Amino acid sequence: MTLDVLRPLAAEPLAGILAFQVVVLCIVLSNAAVLLRPPRDRRLSVPPLVSILVPARNEARNVCTCVRSLLAQRYPRLELLVLDDRSEDETLALLEAEQGHDPRLVILAGAEPPPGWTGKNWACHQLSLAARGDVLLFADADTEFFDRDAVGAIVGAMEASRADLLSGLPRQVLGTLGETLLVPLFYWSFLSFTPLAAGLVWRRPAFTRAVGQLMTFRAEAYHAVDGHAAIRESVVDDLALARRVARAGLACRILDATGIVRCRMYRSGREAYVGFRKNLFAAFGYAIVPFVFVWGWLAYTHLAPIALLALRPALPAGARVEPALLAASVALALIHWLFVYTRLKLPVWPALLYPLTIVAFLAVAVGSFSSTLRRRGSWKGRALDPRPTRWI
Repeated sequence: MTLDVLRPLAAEPLAGILAFQVVVLCIVLSNAAVLLRPPRDRRLSVPPLVSILVPARNEARNVCTCVRSLLAQRYPRLELLVLDDRSEDETLALLEAEQGHDPRLVILAGAEPPPGWTGKNWACHQLSLAARGDVLLFADADTEFFDRDAVGAIVGAMEASRADLLSGLPRQVLGTLGETLLVPLFYWSFLSFTPLAAGLVWRRPAFTRAVGQLMTFRAEAYHAVDGHAAIRESVVDDLALARRVARAGLACRILDATGIVRCRMYRSGREAYVGFRKNLFAAFGYAIVPFVFVWGWLAYTHLAPIALLALRPALPAGARVEPALLAASVALALIHWLFVYTRLKLPVWPALLYPLTIVAFLAVAVGSFSSTLRRRGSWKGRALDPRPTRWI
């Protein structure tokens, strides 16, 4: 019976998988080419005032590193505002200790989110109301600006590209095996399935992406699209804001920030699973059919060729499986996984385990779908408002 099930995967369907892998590789290469790089000359003749805005909820293990790296920046005109989002750990005490060493740090006390707001969007909105800068740089509390000229590089790239929203791809720091399997798929999917080059010609939401860890706005552009207030209910704030910027006809660019900023998103595989489970289904707009199709297709195109290679000696004589097609599809998949990992300064060896990453993220997808249906979503001690699902 198993062989009968595998038989339809042979011959012509393999050509389709191969064609898909070729298209994905072309998108990856084009996206790598259009990623902005930090400018070599980071001096600006008239540097704008930059407001660095950091929402922090239960970030005791990260916030000091983040704040110290920001206070060490050599950029001449910046203000640093950190909002303690009603933390239940030592975040506020640590921030106050840092403020005692450097009064440039401004600490804001966050209010409880009103109905209809997610916690992070409400925190960022409060920060934006207090900011005075011409440029608003939102950074997560688990980021570290390890290059002392990072802010200057970000502002310089924004000025050179004339972007209204400049989002950055920080270098992802990976610790445990679970993090190593799960976190890189976030970057791999970012570069593999959105043709960013098309967004340079057509400013459409479909061609626009952003990373919430590092988002920099021209203040007038942020307020023109109503900022975080306009996407108050969204769990995937970065994607929602980027799409709103594109709908307004404004320019959104992506910066390769791996050489100036790093981030450790999670500290265990369990944390990574819970974090991605929170927003994976939400990223599809809670649409069931696209969600199931995409994850089913990814499993099929990445796992079926490997399964056929392993089972080929046991296939019946009537099942025509071309070894060259199998080998080519696996090789192409491996090439573009290796390329993404290398390009974004991720450890390379986990790319060799990409089938395990796909399987691990299938588990996240099932968990995200299930928790949404059971209306049990939460993040950092706050329940997420249940959202209605739809078929398409």
